[in-house]
Amino acid sequence: MTLTCLIPAYNEEARIAAVLAAVLGHPLIDEVLVIDDGSRDATSAVVARHPAARLITLTLNGGKTAALARGLAEAQGDLILLVDADLVGLSPDHLTALITPVRDGHADISISLRDNAPFPWRWIGLDYISGERVLKKSFLSGHEATLRTLPKFGFEVFLNSLIVAQNSRIAVTRWPGVISPLKSAKYGLWAGVKADAKMMSDLFRAVPPLGLLRQIQNMRRQRV
Repeated sequence: MTLTCLIPAYNEEARIAAVLAAVLGHPLIDEVLVIDDGSRDATSAVVARHPAARLITLTLNGGKTAALARGLAEAQGDLILLVDADLVGLSPDHLTALITPVRDGHADISISLRDNAPFPWRWIGLDYISGERVLKKSFLSGHEATLRTLPKFGFEVFLNSLIVAQNSRIAVTRWPGVISPLKSAKYGLWAGVKADAKMMSDLFRAVPPLGLLRQIQNMRRQRV
């Protein structure tokens, strides 16, 4: 099976080159699409310096869900690898560990567990809103219209609802040494707090709080 890596990016000029260094040239990755979600910085310029990555530039910032929906529509691979653009410490070996369980048929979806995931997620062994996943592209077939209606940060929890509904086998892949910077570190304290609050609001709009708890319970049971 072929594999497409989708990297949604918004104002990540300072970090995306390191992510591309881990992704580009990886022997298990056939196509790399970076979706610049209306960045106001030089994200697109940084990506353009890496001709092996295909750049899709969105005029307006529509949010992560919209960026991923566009990427999915353009992706040619049988498998989809989702990677956030702000990761620090990512290596090709981390990607191999995430890809292999799905590629080899041992799991239906794999999800990363980074070093700086919130302590409760590390304690239960599942980061239910991790942005790094591998799944078959066909898993989302027929849901394109729904993706267009989701909040900006509703993608992961919507995907979780499909995982639970289909009783999909989940491989949780620990990623030692990989972190995702806190929003307060990226944007400043108050802007980071507001960004976190907006993200949580989007999650609750996509799936009510009790629904999120049920997702976590079911997904833990579905780990392989």
